[in-house]
Order: sequence, then C-alpha cells, then structure tokens
Amino acid sequence: MSEELDSAANSLFINLVPIAWQPTVGFLSLKPLASWINDLNERIQFLTKWVESGSPATFWISGFFFPQAFFTGCLQNYARKYKIAVDQLSYDFKVCDDAAPSSITEPPEDGCFVYGMYMEGARWNSQTHFLDESNPKQLYTEFPLLWLLPKKDRKKPDVGVYNCPVYKVLSRSGTLSTTGHSTNFCLLMELSCREEEAVWIRAGVALFLALRY
Repeated sequence: MSEELDSAANSLFINLVPIAWQPTVGFLSLKPLASWINDLNERIQFLTKWVESGSPATFWISGFFFPQAFFTGCLQNYARKYKIAVDQLSYDFKVCDDAAPSSITEPPEDGCFVYGMYMEGARWNSQTHFLDESNPKQLYTEFPLLWLLPKKDRKKPDVGVYNCPVYKVLSRSGTLSTTGHSTNFCLLMELSCREEEAVWIRAGVALFLALRY
C-alpha cells in the first residue's frame, strides 16, 4: 500500500475527508466525511435537476464549486441583455425575508435569487429588516433568501449598511488561486443596519456557504 492510500484509509477510518479528495479535486469543506458525502449528494441533485429541468427559480449558492463565477456570470447576463459594459455594473442586495426559497416559482426579471447562507456574529431580524444581535446560545443562523440585482453605475451607500464578507467555509482564510480569486472569500454583501458599521466589524459578522456539520 502506498503512503497516499494509507493516509486515505486512516482518514476514512476516523470519519475525515481524505486529503486526496480535498480542494484539488473536491470542493472546499470543513465537514467530517459523513456530512461531506451528504453535501456532495445534494450538490449532484441540485445540478442534475438544473440540467434536466432548466434554470431554477432560486439558486442554492452553497452548491457551487466556484460561486465567484456564478456572481460574475449573473452580471454578464444582465450586461448582454441591456447591452451595457459589465464593468459598469454592480450588485444591489435585497433581502427577501418575507418569502421562503421553496415558495418562489418564477425567477426575477433581472438578477437572481440565492439561498443557503449562514450568518455568524449576528442575525437578520425579519421584523425590523435590519441586522440584529444574535439570540442567546445561537452561534449560527440561516440567512433569508437574497435577491442579487445588477445595476448600472450604482453608488454604494456610505451609511446604514454593513459590508458583510461572504466565505465558503468558517476558516475565513484562503489563498489566491490562478484565476485571481480567493479560494475562500467570495464577495462583500451590503446588509442594512441601524448601528455603525464598526459595531458589526468588531463582532466579526460574516456569511458562510457551509458550516462544520
């Protein structure tokens, strides 16, 4: 048995994802092997349904190997539709906290609906429609459906928003890949808040596409 096979066998025995399966050939994940397999099956089902039934009304953003390409592709589709230079476009982020992803049957006219993110350090208050402090003993909360709407020459607001970083996994660390993108960081999302942005920065508030379980 080679050293690589021996390492894989030991990982399987203690419910860890073998190193040989990790980012070079598999998706970035901190989950144990059993949860990783379940996640893999869900990703396959999501993509298979997309191929067989056409583009979905809502996109499970956690199911993408390279979500940065999806965000860019959405901007490119809008640019082609309205014949606008793609570098003039940026996203307006609209939290649809009054609708569940399963209740959406039609895609928006422009942009896309995404779901499947988790927040650490705070929670989204569906009553006030602002960021709010986490409830006691609640480390992570599921983030509501989000509408990514491309807009031309959009001016980013200076106050009333928190530029929330979005990561693939909880480690928050990554390296620069050959595409020029981080292997972990995806983008910054503007979320409405009533407090100063520094409050949420000190709390380490961030969104993640996957947890450890």
